[in-house]
Amino acid sequence: MSAVLFPTVPLGMGGSHYGLDAAPGTEAQLAAALEAALEGGITHFDTATDYAGGDSERRLGRFLAAAPGRRERVFLASKANLDEVSAAAVTRAIDASLQRLRTDVIDVYYLHWPRTGQEMRPWMEGLETARAQGKVRAVGVSNFSVGQMRQLAEVGRIDACQVGYNLLWRFPERGVLPYCRDHGIAVVAYSALAHGILAGRYGRQLRFAPGDQRWSISLFRPDVWPRVHALVGTLTAAAARAGVPPATLALRWLIDRQGVDAVLVSAHRADQVHANLEALRTPVPADALAELDALGAQALTIIPDEGNPFGYHP
Repeated sequence: MSAVLFPTVPLGMGGSHYGLDAAPGTEAQLAAALEAALEGGITHFDTATDYAGGDSERRLGRFLAAAPGRRERVFLASKANLDEVSAAAVTRAIDASLQRLRTDVIDVYYLHWPRTGQEMRPWMEGLETARAQGKVRAVGVSNFSVGQMRQLAEVGRIDACQVGYNLLWRFPERGVLPYCRDHGIAVVAYSALAHGILAGRYGRQLRFAPGDQRWSISLFRPDVWPRVHALVGTLTAAAARAGVPPATLALRWLIDRQGVDAVLVSAHRADQVHANLEALRTPVPADALAELDALGAQALTIIPDEGNPFGYHP
């Protein structure tokens, strides 16, 4: 049993895009989406120090401070991607996050990315100090392997693990999820809709601009995408038979996975929040979920395991 008590509503708001758009009205639109989440029962908000250079934290902080008692209603998560491996670097990152988020405590604070081949125990020492000081309530890791978690566990307690996990990216089932289950570590799934793929956002021919980050994601690789697109066609057909949108079906499959405590999904508008909530409200036939499970098993055979959905290994 995990030491982290995530909200009973398993959906959380992922904040990776908050702050990237500076167009007039964007902040009001985002505030409306966050308010719609609260009204709909979603209280888990997730952000990070390096999302839009800290602007994601700032926008979320402004939203939390805009109404009395709002912070107390929210389960707040953030994380830091640190180059310097030291306890002092963790302390500086947490203090800066607290300031941007306009709060005196963060419910769970993650190490966003490991550093391959480096001694990372000093990070955990810094996190445990922050826990003892009441700056964070729980400690997490994101994108860490089992071996990397074992290293940190020598000097502190990992409460939560955030990992890329969805119908097309099931590799965490091979090691990370069992380890978390055996050690009482809560699992938070990000990239729930696989960068929009599982919502049917992309056609057979990809048309990203040169330099678009999505070209670096393994699912979009020219040698992989045709097979991924075919799998999405199978998902779309299954969703049509079940009478639900593909995104709703894919989210429901993930929410129902054993060992998953929370599922993060982004929403920039209130209508997107309401669409995400349909995954909790809409009855889904068991045979449709079984069909998706078989589809996901097939994905494991055609998608290269690069450690995380981004193939990023700092």
